[in-house]
Amino acid sequence: MASAARSLRLACRSCRSQTPIRSAGLTRVFVAWKSVGGGSFKEVKEADNEGEKPTPFDHWEREFQEMDRRYRDMKPSDIARDLVSAEERALLGDLTADLAEIGDIEIRKGQDVARDQSRPLRALVKPKRDAFWDEDEDDLDLVSNDDSEEFDENDMTDIAHAKLEEHREQRAYARIAIWEMPLLAKFAKPFEPPALDQPLRFRYTSYMGEYHPAEKKVVVEFSPADFGLTQVQEMKLKKLAGPRYNPEKDIIKMSCESFEHQAQNKRYLAELVEKLVVEAKDPTDTFEDIPLDLRHHKFKVKPKFPKEWRLSEDRMKELASYRQKAALLDQTKKQEGTLVDGIQTIQRALNSRRPREPVAERVALPGQRSTRGPLRL
Repeated sequence: MASAARSLRLACRSCRSQTPIRSAGLTRVFVAWKSVGGGSFKEVKEADNEGEKPTPFDHWEREFQEMDRRYRDMKPSDIARDLVSAEERALLGDLTADLAEIGDIEIRKGQDVARDQSRPLRALVKPKRDAFWDEDEDDLDLVSNDDSEEFDENDMTDIAHAKLEEHREQRAYARIAIWEMPLLAKFAKPFEPPALDQPLRFRYTSYMGEYHPAEKKVVVEFSPADFGLTQVQEMKLKKLAGPRYNPEKDIIKMSCESFEHQAQNKRYLAELVEKLVVEAKDPTDTFEDIPLDLRHHKFKVKPKFPKEWRLSEDRMKELASYRQKAALLDQTKKQEGTLVDGIQTIQRALNSRRPREPVAERVALPGQRSTRGPLRL
């Protein structure tokens, strides 16, 4: 390929100035040009301008004029052969052959890749000036936007596809519950209550593989009576626990979420319980002069059914005899005809009612407005 200098010459030749060359019998002005980086005057040039300030590019004009005289009567092929060397022509031929082997499809793919790489991550959409609150603009943050493309009634909407995907997920879990869950029965183990050497009960929280800040929390519960302590030592342990002691259930409950993992919090709680037991067994100070403070716990009174109201066997026999006497009394009154039948009494009262008299209607006099409602006489 042509060098940068020769390419610049060709470009300058194509846009050369059409101004005539000035005559040589003009005033000569000698100008000294200083380098850009400073220092001494290196070059002195001579200019033939008529009172105009010379420039350091005046020698280019003379070169362009020489090239114009040289290539004016030559053919374009001869000009190209003179400007481009043999090595440059060979390199240009190889490049042309390589470009001929590349198809249009590959070129378009390369252009698409370059266009995608230069495209911004999110296109800036300018709101319309005539729109009110941008109601005519599409919501870029909306997951399902059915208005983005014209719906040809040949497919379901995005919301319907999402609902169908949810239905597929439910069916997948149902198949797991039917075919795979029963296989876990062979790994089932019978429940064994904790032994005496296992007084601590730990509780963990899991969110089924999802990260949650409360997942690292561990809770431990234990009863002071499970450590084989004396009555004085148990009371001291309750006093050391403070507000973590529940007097209704006789259980001490503590939790920890200071560390990042559950194993670390569990180990911390186990060591803390061990320290409490060691302090409770210390006979130097039994805390007998300190009362057990239970102000932190509020006892909830649950109303219970009174025992006096419960039906005993004697009370049930008494009620049965009373009902039997009432039934015999009603039977005796029925035979004597003194038993009052409530249904017959109500029927007689309904039959004895007089029919309601008709009500006359109001008649408006001439010159008066008609009044609503009937006129009772």
